Amino acid sequence: MNVRRLIPTTALAGAVTLGLVTLSACGGSSGSAAASDDGKLNVVASFYPMQFLAEQIGGDNVSVTTLTKPGVEPHDLELKPKQIGELGEADYILYLKGIQPAVDDAIKQAGVKNTVDAGTLTTLEEHGTEVGHDHGHEEDHHGDEQEAGADPHIWLDPVKYAEVAKGVGASLEKADPDHAADYKKNTAELVKKLDALHAKFDAGLKNTTTRTFITTHSAFGYLAERYKLEQEGISGMDPESEPSPARIKELQDIAKKDKVTTVFFETLASDRTAKTLAKDTGLKTDVLDPLEGITDKSKGADYIEVMESNLAALKKALGAK
Repeated sequence: MNVRRLIPTTALAGAVTLGLVTLSACGGSSGSAAASDDGKLNVVASFYPMQFLAEQIGGDNVSVTTLTKPGVEPHDLELKPKQIGELGEADYILYLKGIQPAVDDAIKQAGVKNTVDAGTLTTLEEHGTEVGHDHGHEEDHHGDEQEAGADPHIWLDPVKYAEVAKGVGASLEKADPDHAADYKKNTAELVKKLDALHAKFDAGLKNTTTRTFITTHSAFGYLAERYKLEQEGISGMDPESEPSPARIKELQDIAKKDKVTTVFFETLASDRTAKTLAKDTGLKTDVLDPLEGITDKSKGADYIEVMESNLAALKKALGAK
């Protein structure tokens, strides 16, 4: 498995320590991390899936800043010194360790008491280029020795995301006890929505012509396991890496054997490899959004709507009955 972007490098850590990490062309926060003047809890979220949780659960009691602007590939995010400094002024930080090395390093330095790593609120598993219900991975998912290679894309499984939501709600209650009742109520409402989303996926993907889907970015391992599908990733965990000729040949064989109809690509990374593979194998292409950010190209205005669009795309590609 390609985990280059999941593990911080010494060089990057050093750059953050010195405050020398420069802002990428599209990077930057969408607001100040300084304490709110209106008395709201100042929450900093690392990227969209964390932002959605903070906004849904925090409601009117929080002011949410996200470090990753819409349209920026989260794995590539770099922080400018001002953002790194402002992190220390947050009341509460919600992030997902392993997705954004620059953020992981900066948060470590910030020393904010109420810092929550969403990955600790559920069970992380290890996924490679291919994952599914019959690849024999289930018994090997847990264990400290696999932590470095753990798949961080937990939000793409509504059940795991609901587990994380409950943990976030509990941590917000602790951080801001004056509004604990509100956080508890909002958490329950969000979990209800996520449970309904899970039910739609479960019913919609129960009977299909094929159980296999091919995608450029191996982000859908948790989703595949939840709904007994098989994900075949072109380029592993790194959305920009190039597949080997051997992998392309393997995918062509899999597509033929498993009656695959579609090669999926995502909105924040290049679709070139997906379209080349599709052309060579006579397959269609479509979008399966890993929901690392919402843009004007997203098929929906928020997490729930985009996930429902993903479900519709999967049902079509898999030949749901």
